[in-house]
Amino acid sequence: MLIDTPIVTLPVLEASKPVEITIATPGHFRFAEEICDLIKTAAAQRGTGIAERDPAYIRTKMSEGKAVIALGIDNQVAGFCYIETWDHGKYAVNSGLIISPDFRRQGLARRIKRRAFELSRELYPEAKLFGITTSLAVMKINSDLGYKPVTFSELTDDDEFWQGCQSCPNYDILQRMKRNMCLCTGMLYDPEASPE
Repeated sequence: MLIDTPIVTLPVLEASKPVEITIATPGHFRFAEEICDLIKTAAAQRGTGIAERDPAYIRTKMSEGKAVIALGIDNQVAGFCYIETWDHGKYAVNSGLIISPDFRRQGLARRIKRRAFELSRELYPEAKLFGITTSLAVMKINSDLGYKPVTFSELTDDDEFWQGCQSCPNYDILQRMKRNMCLCTGMLYDPEASPE
């Protein structure tokens, strides 16, 4: 007797498209507007908080050597991430991680995040690295890098950092909760507590 078993179809990862991941420089300025558009579109699609940035801000990060860019063949922007610091370098954040829709589901976010993490550790070896996110994929990537979930009280208390949340549709929740919690999960990598 044959038993009918349901067939489960798993999503298949697309064939990887070739990309080059590098530290962004002023030579990448021409991509700043496209990166901002990708961030804005992703925020609208997700309906959750991704802090919007303007092209001038992105260009500043590129000129400071505090950004990672991934480019496909024909110089198509595949992904991007930048570094910010708070409390005089006591804390560093890998922010603005974005992957172009044409390059998703290939493990590129993990590769960009790893390079941004390495760059943060090179530039700020004693800084605690943290992030806030609603993305399960980013939480998994952060966990694999050694980040641990924490309460917001363990993150920077720098007002300028939290003002960056103003473009998020959940900002009112953050304000009502007096910056103690929101829909994002806080994650922290402490170099003193993490084995190298």
